[in-house]
Amino acid sequence: MAKPAPKITLHPSRDIPLDCLVLSQSNVRRVKAGVSIDKLADSIARRGLLQSLYVRPILDPEGQETGRYEIPAGGRRFRALELLAKQKRLAKDAPIPCVVRAAANDILAEEDSLVENSEREQLHPLDEFRGMKAMVDKGNGVEEIAARFHTTAAAVRQRLKLAGVSPKLHDIYADEAMTLDQLMAFTVSDDHARQEEVWDQLEHSFRTPAHIRQKLTENSVRAQDKRVRFVGIDDYVAAGGAVVRDLFESDHGGWLTDPALLDRLVEAKLGEAGEGVAAEGWKWVAIAIDLPWEATRGLREIIGEETPMTAEEEARVAELEAEGEELGDEWGDANDVPDEIHARIEAIDNELAALAHRPCTFDSAELAIAGAFVTLDSDGRIRVERGYVKPEDEPASDEEETDEPGETGDAAPAGDEAKAGEEAAAATAEEEAEEGLKPLPDRLVADLTAWRTLALQDAFAQDPATAYVAVLHAFVLGCFFSHSRDNCVQISAHRTYFGSAGSALRDSSPGQAITARGAAWRERLPDSDKDVWDFLLTLGADEQAQLLAHCVSGAVNAHAEIVPKHGGGQVSAHMVERRIAHSNVLARAVGLNLVDAGWRPTVASYFQGVTKPRILADVTEARGEQFVQMIDHLKKGDMAREAERLLEETGWLPEPLRTPGLDDIEPATTEGEEPTVELPAFLADDPADEDGESDAELPVAAE
Repeated sequence: MAKPAPKITLHPSRDIPLDCLVLSQSNVRRVKAGVSIDKLADSIARRGLLQSLYVRPILDPEGQETGRYEIPAGGRRFRALELLAKQKRLAKDAPIPCVVRAAANDILAEEDSLVENSEREQLHPLDEFRGMKAMVDKGNGVEEIAARFHTTAAAVRQRLKLAGVSPKLHDIYADEAMTLDQLMAFTVSDDHARQEEVWDQLEHSFRTPAHIRQKLTENSVRAQDKRVRFVGIDDYVAAGGAVVRDLFESDHGGWLTDPALLDRLVEAKLGEAGEGVAAEGWKWVAIAIDLPWEATRGLREIIGEETPMTAEEEARVAELEAEGEELGDEWGDANDVPDEIHARIEAIDNELAALAHRPCTFDSAELAIAGAFVTLDSDGRIRVERGYVKPEDEPASDEEETDEPGETGDAAPAGDEAKAGEEAAAATAEEEAEEGLKPLPDRLVADLTAWRTLALQDAFAQDPATAYVAVLHAFVLGCFFSHSRDNCVQISAHRTYFGSAGSALRDSSPGQAITARGAAWRERLPDSDKDVWDFLLTLGADEQAQLLAHCVSGAVNAHAEIVPKHGGGQVSAHMVERRIAHSNVLARAVGLNLVDAGWRPTVASYFQGVTKPRILADVTEARGEQFVQMIDHLKKGDMAREAERLLEETGWLPEPLRTPGLDDIEPATTEGEEPTVELPAFLADDPADEDGESDAELPVAAE
């Protein structure tokens, strides 16, 4: 029968006088690290010795104990105790709790020292945060805690803020699935549910601290906002609003968490200002936090007469200017100007600006038909723009307006009416001759032309000479023909975006080429925009041209986006038509080839978006009538897949992708040609289901 393992016997502990202890030369700690000795001494003075010293008896030459002990583990605590004794805060022979190891054993003193220091586990930051919060919960003040731990009150507040983050996120941080920087970002919100929601929302995105802060404050208002400056944070807080601060980053005053309350306060205060302006006698007063850029468009401005300064005001201006010059002479060359001097100079500037802004007086008759706008400046001050007359408020003219020739509203001549009828009939007949062939759906046209736009941009970027001419053309139009819209290079629009296009553009061949080219230039460009100009001067003519071509290519817009059917959009069908016409000019200039660019007529890129008659018409155009007979009996899904197979290497393009004069496609001839492509066996005998076939496999956009 096996004997049980012997029980471990721990070394005894006892109190040893301080003056009987010496620091062992076997102590491995030689480099200063961690809390300083004086701070450790203060901690021992307040809390006592929380951890015993580890000692060994010192032997004389005969191997007998001398009554003194060396300390291989606990040297910093021993030095702190020595410092307290030197400061007469501790008796020189004060009893010190020690764990005593026998002098004769197999374990070296150096091993004791090394293990005592290396196996010590540092307190996890989360435990530190929670520990300080527990102290606050038990009545300790922030300043008191800061003094006890030899830190600042700001550092304690930061730790308390971290302790206030959602417990769920604390667990994630404890499991090392979140960094400390990410945890700090969550402190800008006190809403645990919102914190957790943002963490989950960013699971497949970028969980950078900046992105987390942005998400948590997206429904808040920065303290620098002009509305906040207008109302004042104190009034907002007094009305029940809350402000959150970022204790770890510069937040310029924090964020206001109740935008609705802020807007109510702004509207009330701005409304009072509007009432004061209305009391001046204006017919109308428009009040808005932000005025549209063209708020005064179509309005006639009346000019008031500026009120001259009084003698007292002129004297005050002279006095302020003299004081300002005196302060400037005295402090102009000083390196350190007191705050009160800065404040006084600013006050002088503000008062002078108020005196220089002279009120205007208006004719009473004009004032009765005109109005004023009351809004906020960017710095939160009230701005009033007076004296605007609406067209309907203009005085009636004595002369009756007469219609211009040709604008009388009379009916069209009988001959023109007959001609219009003939044209309509011809159009109807032409539509009927198409045997139900409808135009391509708007959605598909938008997707196709978005693809074409990327390809055109890519080809454009590879043709610097054309880019130069295009930019020159756009600049000339903008400078001398501001009304012109015959240009697809949208220099003023910065970049072209496809709001209604498909999601596969990023993975297309031209899309990848543009991305790679941009990344290569981004790698070469300086980090700061202030250094870009000097960088450009270092480039040769060819590199400048290539960079210009790449930058301008992003402004090319050959996209036939969907035009709103009921108005209200920013683009019209006529604008799109003229834009596409000019894009054809560029396409011919750069030799755009969409087949070489990688576009192919597939089910996903084209056929799933059109009807069966359109598929058959496209196959007829590309391959001929005999090939159509191979698939005309199939259901929509099978027909689309077979059309993709038949047109795979033909170079055929749908109409929106063609460039007139460059991609003109001749109808396929079928005389003497036999189909060389066979259908799969499971499709060859698929009978036509004219009455009940279903196209549910591949839905078609409404036409």
